[in-house]
Amino acid sequence: MAEPGQGLHGGDRVALSLQAHGVRHVFTLCGGHISPILAASRARGIRIVDVRDEATAVFAADATARLSGVPGVAAVTAGPGITNTITPLKNAQLAQSPLVLFGGAAPTALQGRGALQDIDQRPLVAPHVKRFFKIRRVAELGPAVDEAFWLAASGIPGPVFIECPVDLLYDESTIRQWYADAAGKGTAVGDRLLRWYLGRHVEKMFAGSGERPTAHVRAVEPPQPPAARIRQARAALARAQRPLMVIGSQTLAQAAQAMQIAAAVQQLGIPVYLSGMARGLLGRQHALQLRHQRRLALREADCV
Repeated sequence: MAEPGQGLHGGDRVALSLQAHGVRHVFTLCGGHISPILAASRARGIRIVDVRDEATAVFAADATARLSGVPGVAAVTAGPGITNTITPLKNAQLAQSPLVLFGGAAPTALQGRGALQDIDQRPLVAPHVKRFFKIRRVAELGPAVDEAFWLAASGIPGPVFIECPVDLLYDESTIRQWYADAAGKGTAVGDRLLRWYLGRHVEKMFAGSGERPTAHVRAVEPPQPPAARIRQARAALARAQRPLMVIGSQTLAQAAQAMQIAAAVQQLGIPVYLSGMARGLLGRQHALQLRHQRRLALREADCV
């Protein structure tokens, strides 16, 4: 294992993975629990956008994801910082927006013991995300970020949460000294047991962290309709006298394909209603786009 202080700290590992995944912005309300992530990200050219409350940070990450196609990223401090994100998290889940939320947490050895801003965050957050990652070792940070980005964008997109205890983010020498000071130098049996326990705990936290991490970016394949369904749709359109299209948010799950989709709609020449994130796909005025009487149009169309 590398000597304490020689390797990358946890915040560096997170920032390296964010950089590898093409992240350009991290939205946050700065807090001590997550400061190493913010400092390391800024050092690597990622813009830190410090907003006025945590809900705004997650809403901004959601909007960035919808516009860019890259999962948005937000980072908030422990406890009340995380409770403030529930509304935008649920919004992202229902809107099928890919985003990754980093949440601070109390030191691993003090969780459940009344530490600053310490709450059990899993029951609060887990119902609103695709997966809740609870990090217990520094070496888990990079792989968790890689997996979170893939999960957020694959299948049905949605938010993913990564809980990052503060003692896994700062540099190893600082954390070892912090635990050594907490253990004290007493000679009583209880004191010696405490030192043994905390020493063993620290070794587990930093096990495997001496090696420089390598980010693994997994390609997300957009869902493809079965060829048989495409043939059925083509045949139905060929027979139709009054075809109609309805295009919603799912059509733009891959934001980079917006121009191709718009061109395909125009080439088909079929009247269309746009809803959700698809609004604006054809510009402000287009002869094919219908805006009113949708219920009547759906009733009169012979192929939708």
